[in-house]
Amino acid sequence: MAEALAGAAAATGGPPSATAVGDALLVTSELVTNALRHGGGLTGFRVEVDRDALAVTVADASRELPHVRRRRAQRVSGPGEGGFGWPLVRLLARGIRLTLPPGGGKIIEVRLPLH
Repeated sequence: MAEALAGAAAATGGPPSATAVGDALLVTSELVTNALRHGGGLTGFRVEVDRDALAVTVADASRELPHVRRRRAQRVSGPGEGGFGWPLVRLLARGIRLTLPPGGGKIIEVRLPLH
């Protein structure tokens, strides 16, 4: 991710904003962590930069699509709790594409603004 963000300056004529860098790192971390924790393992990863956006693609072994987990209002969070990642990805992304390839698993592509 660091290499892609550094290369974004060359592709766009200027460095990504600090917010864009933070968002890209956070979204990438969430997607990869979810693939490892809930998706049966990471099976693919790609980052592409164009003039105004960064595309992060993560593939895993599960066909279960991401979803918002219901939280009970009075539950106290402890180790292993979560449920914030997918809503956060949805909030920060400019676009999301979910694909279920014929060979199994799923692919999640997220586009994030660079500025």
